Amino acid sequence: MLRNRFLLIYIGIVALLSLIPLFIHNTFFLRIATEAFMWVGMAITWDVLAGYTGYLNFGHGVSFGVGAYVTAIFMAKLHWAFFPSILVGGLGAGLLALLVGFPTLRLYGAYFAIATWAMGRAVQQLALVLNITGGPDGMRLPPFLNPPFFFYTMLFTVAAIFLILWYLLEKSPFGLKLQAIREDESGAMAIGINPALIKVKAFVLSAIPAGIIGGIYAYWLTYINPSSTLGDLMTDQAVVMAVFGGLGTLIGPTIGAVLIYAFKTYFWAGLSQYQVLYLVILGGTIAASVVFLPDGLWGAIVSRHGGRKTLKKGLALEKKAQTEMDT
Repeated sequence: MLRNRFLLIYIGIVALLSLIPLFIHNTFFLRIATEAFMWVGMAITWDVLAGYTGYLNFGHGVSFGVGAYVTAIFMAKLHWAFFPSILVGGLGAGLLALLVGFPTLRLYGAYFAIATWAMGRAVQQLALVLNITGGPDGMRLPPFLNPPFFFYTMLFTVAAIFLILWYLLEKSPFGLKLQAIREDESGAMAIGINPALIKVKAFVLSAIPAGIIGGIYAYWLTYINPSSTLGDLMTDQAVVMAVFGGLGTLIGPTIGAVLIYAFKTYFWAGLSQYQVLYLVILGGTIAASVVFLPDGLWGAIVSRHGGRKTLKKGLALEKKAQTEMDT
């Protein structure tokens, strides 16, 4: 019943969003909406490993960048069509995650975080020296100036990613295994779970959709370079959005991505000359949320709602007991 209700609400939201280009033809607004969808996708895919497994991946932007570069290479140099190219880009990101995951996921805590950050820096430096990636000059893709096309492509791609992750993480045994590893990895191993294999699967699961999103981004902008697709900013913003919204859920990172991206867009539109102030406000907001909202914004909302329900239930039981005593 709850599953059907969720699906109906979800389909309704996606359907409403898909109507935007029919009523709003402003190219700037469509661009803003498209990038907002992109950040939602990056936040929820980062949360697969961090929120559900407890491993902080500071190299998530590499999956995005590898997907972008593989898509660019297949389209610009091999003259493949767009949709097959982004699928290959996603597979390329997944293959890299598979190769990197086996050694790095044997590390714990800060060691894993540092290893993934170092991986990101290494891949970025590799892109700077390889001829096939265009080196520091980057790559150009065949231009295709059609804002509604990219709006719909990004929307439906992220919507499909959200739905697939919701099923795998919330409704299947795979999600329960991830949460068991997060809570007690040794205990999970004791009941027959193979943490090493499950963590690698989660790593690949977070990388493939991020690579597909990166491929869409590359064709959308028609130009990419190592700093724009493989820089730390891609990972950092996804981390901030997921942490602010609430880890271990899909709704939390979605809310965090929308709110933080909206703040960023509004700030840069009106106060672009105060770059340092933006970083100060953003850093202060995240620090405050970690201290006062340790479970993120969505976690605080759920906890407060649950507390109210518990209080109402307790008052109802107390009133019922008092009535029975009076009679």
